[in-house]
Amino acid sequence: MSQQTTDGQGPAEAGTYDGFRVELDEARKVATITLDRPEKLNRVSMPARAQLAQVFDRLGQDPRVRCVVLAGAGDRAFTAGGDVAGFLQRSPEELSHLAKNVAAPERCPLPVVCALHGFVLGVGLEIALACDLRVAAEDAQLGLPEVNLGMVPGSGGTQRLTRLVGVGRAKDMILRGRRISADEALAWGLVNEVVPRGRLDQRVAELADELTAKAGLALRMAKRLVNLAEEGPLAMGLELEGLAYGLLRSTHDFTEGVQAFVEKRPPAFEDR
Repeated sequence: MSQQTTDGQGPAEAGTYDGFRVELDEARKVATITLDRPEKLNRVSMPARAQLAQVFDRLGQDPRVRCVVLAGAGDRAFTAGGDVAGFLQRSPEELSHLAKNVAAPERCPLPVVCALHGFVLGVGLEIALACDLRVAAEDAQLGLPEVNLGMVPGSGGTQRLTRLVGVGRAKDMILRGRRISADEALAWGLVNEVVPRGRLDQRVAELADELTAKAGLALRMAKRLVNLAEEGPLAMGLELEGLAYGLLRSTHDFTEGVQAFVEKRPPAFEDR
């Protein structure tokens, strides 16, 4: 895998980002963001939140990338959360806007697959909730423990978790600060798959390759539509879906997809 910055300026050196690294596999068209501070359970610092948002924004505009993977280094954690002590150094106004940066995977037009293992706590779970697909290793423990600090999840946790698993289950996790296992998360629909720890990277790579083989224009449009589905009434959503359907009808990739289906061959999509 070639390791380089997303702007094509050569190898990314340690320290370029605060506690994470970015790798681009141009042959596979997959970018991987790895939280890389295993000695601190991949703690996500305040500067890293802003940097991650910038990276997701750049990747979303990079023609070499069609899928993004988010993972954590080491054996113990995807990430056990944020820099708790650092919160006291930030103003209430700054803290009130934390959700904006953590929402970057959701705003990214590309599909984002999250690989979860070990501790997935606090902002770690909130980042994962903003991703499109979540694959968990059997050892994953997921939770929003902020109430134990006299705080609430402040980076989208109360909202995305509730929309994903329902009010009752969200309250069970958030009000009690309770961790749940990977199997329980799967039963709740909080993660899409659970795999043995030793197969996590392989399974995530398989999903990424599956996604990059599909029509990029259709994937981007589908993600936008699904993201909007929670924001408005059904009639508006159906209208937007119809407009998107009509728009994609005029693309080369739709014509290619239909022809490939009729001719019983793999399609050759060109993102146009």
